[in-house]
Amino acid sequence: MEKFKSSKESRVSITELMQPSHSNFGGKVHGGYILNLMDQIAFACACKHSQSYCVTASVNRVDFLNPVEVGNLLTLKASINYTGRTSMVVGVRVEAEDIITGKKKHCNSSYFTMVAKDKNGRNIPVPGLIVTDKQGLRRFARSVERKQAAFQRDSKFDEKKFKVANYISLAKNENVQLKLK
Repeated sequence: MEKFKSSKESRVSITELMQPSHSNFGGKVHGGYILNLMDQIAFACACKHSQSYCVTASVNRVDFLNPVEVGNLLTLKASINYTGRTSMVVGVRVEAEDIITGKKKHCNSSYFTMVAKDKNGRNIPVPGLIVTDKQGLRRFARSVERKQAAFQRDSKFDEKKFKVANYISLAKNENVQLKLK
C-alpha cells in the first residue's frame, strides 16, 4: 500500500436516471434514495483510496438544496478531502440535470467519514493525502475545522458537564416551553 495518495487517484462519479420508483408522495425523488446513493459513492471512493473494506462512521450535515425531479439525470461525485490514521472524509456533491434543457442544479453536498477495516473488522491505517492545489487545501482545512468543532460540541454538551443555568436563556426567543423538574 502506498503511504500517500492524491484525491485524484480515488475520485469516483456515477450518473443515474431518476425514475418514478425513486419518488416520494410529493412526486420528487425521495431524499432517502439520494442518501443511499451518496453512501454508496462515499464507500466506493474510500475503498479505492484505502484499498480495503470501509464503513460509514458519520455523515456531516445533509442539506437538500433543490428538489430532484423524476426524469433528471443525477450525478454524484466523490473525492477524499481528509485522511486521519484509519479514517477518511469523503466529500460528495450531487447535481441534477434536466435532460431536455441541459440545465444543471446543485442539489446537495455532504461529508462522509469512512473508516477502513480489515477482514476481522478492526480499524486499519489508510494512506495519507497528497494535497496539490488551493482547492484541496481548502477542503482539507475545512475537514479539520469540522472535526475540531464536532469534538468541542460533543465535550461541551457532555451530560456530566452540562449546566442548565448556562443555557436557559437560549429558550427565550425559541418555539419552546420549558417545564424543567
